[in-house]
Amino acid sequence: MDGRTLHYGEFYGVCDGSTADDRDLLVVWGNCQAEALRIVLSSSVDLPYRTVRVPPVHELESDDIPSVERTIRRAAVIVTQPVRAGYRGLPIGGQDLTEIAPSATAIVWPVIRYGGLYPFQVIVRHPETPAATPAAVPYHDLRTVVAVRDRRTTFGDWDIDLEPDRIRAAARWSIEQLAARERRQCDVAISDMLLGLGADAAHTINHPGNNVLVALAGRILDELGAGAPPTPDRELLGNVRAPLKQEVVDALGLTASARENWLVDGVPMSDKYIHERQMAWYAKHPEFIEAALDRYVELIDILGLS
Repeated sequence: MDGRTLHYGEFYGVCDGSTADDRDLLVVWGNCQAEALRIVLSSSVDLPYRTVRVPPVHELESDDIPSVERTIRRAAVIVTQPVRAGYRGLPIGGQDLTEIAPSATAIVWPVIRYGGLYPFQVIVRHPETPAATPAAVPYHDLRTVVAVRDRRTTFGDWDIDLEPDRIRAAARWSIEQLAARERRQCDVAISDMLLGLGADAAHTINHPGNNVLVALAGRILDELGAGAPPTPDRELLGNVRAPLKQEVVDALGLTASARENWLVDGVPMSDKYIHERQMAWYAKHPEFIEAALDRYVELIDILGLS
């Protein structure tokens, strides 16, 4: 039996968590943020549900559908991100889950993306290769995108200084984008707390810090009539950490030290290294330049990169 099957043992039916815990089942569903949130939710001392570890939705394949259906049918509560119906051609979206378990209580929480600390960092998808990510780190940098657009190849011409007003405007834009998605799709929100959570709010644009996960979990637990969770004893989504510019620290009034390098699984990587790897990647994937310029035209204007 392979390690992945063992890791998700109850999901795949190779072990039964209900033999040791007879509480009703709560399933947390979504991307890589879901398992971190599950860990926080399950730490509430009076949570009236047990939880189960499940794979993130982007890793599921057609062979996993029997396990999905078996797990979801047993769920009393489904805490899900707004995954679209038929995601990746599979019945694993939020609507799909409610059809599998129509009597389960559903609570929708947001896909958290917060770029206030990293104003140039974005995520870009392209319909021809939706799972593709750039080299070195799975994030695009608008400075590199614009360098390709303007045919600048020297790293010395890559970075720009941002005025404090632009940094603050970019942070507000990021929060407003998330808030709009929350209003359309979610039962609980977190956008209103992000600025106040400071430099620890995010390690990258889509890896929230523990303080964000705890705050969000507290709101979900309140919906479930359970007490607030404790702070985890380890950083749950901190395996990749982006550089934090001093001008961002100053503009947002953060109590933090700037970080010059990326840290990827404990290994430091310079901006120059990331930039050069991604410039080479864009040469093979030029369609992502146009996709980034189209998707983030408003942010590019806010940052003065137009």
